[in-house]
Amino acid sequence: MTAASTASFEAGMGVLPRVGREPMSVLVRDQLIAFFQNNNVRPGDQIPSEPEIVETFKVGRSTAREAVKLLEHDGLVEVRPGLGRFLTSLATATVERPITRFESVTDLLNGLGYTAQTLVLSVQEDLPNPVEREALKLDDDEKVVRLVRLRSAGDEPLIFSVDTIIRSYIPGPVKHIDWTGSLTTFLQSQGHTLSFSTARLQAVNLPDDVRARYSLDGYDPWFLITETAITATGTPALYAQDYHRGDTFAFNVLRR
Repeated sequence: MTAASTASFEAGMGVLPRVGREPMSVLVRDQLIAFFQNNNVRPGDQIPSEPEIVETFKVGRSTAREAVKLLEHDGLVEVRPGLGRFLTSLATATVERPITRFESVTDLLNGLGYTAQTLVLSVQEDLPNPVEREALKLDDDEKVVRLVRLRSAGDEPLIFSVDTIIRSYIPGPVKHIDWTGSLTTFLQSQGHTLSFSTARLQAVNLPDDVRARYSLDGYDPWFLITETAITATGTPALYAQDYHRGDTFAFNVLRR
């Protein structure tokens, strides 16, 4: 960066407040993206160095390094050997709620400005059904924990979720855990950091038994995202079926 842009960067940033258990590297990445957007940083411009990020955000070198790697993973930054890291043209083509973004439902709702409540409808320790067993690559005797939850804003339902987690990834009795938060954050706290997911998207009606049991008539169709989340080591850890209100949510696609 130029001296002027470096000064602008340092003046515009500050020590980041910790939000829940969100990894600090993610907060730093998001602040860097906001800086690029708000200060007319263009494709081909050099981004702040790791020491500059460390000094500006008062974070460790490993956090700064991970934040930059997240930018590289998103395709927003490229490395030019011997020169540094530079913003790519993709950084100027961001779209709201891109369907390619891997994020928890909690982060999705927060990002859209919802103050959502999470109602845990059921927590069940069980043997996996065939679909869950295949998605999570489980042996026949391995168990799972299946969570059914409803996110809502006031009286308005937003997302109905069925999440399946490998039982051995969860310490202690499952009934003693607060399941209202982000499963991505919970799994990370247990040493299973989710890196990406494979997903299938389709417009569906909510199953009849679900509509009747949870008083969800009148909201069809829903936008169903079925995904298997994979850890940084390449191991499946979470199988999720998230039904998004079709009249409330829209996702965008950046084609390249």
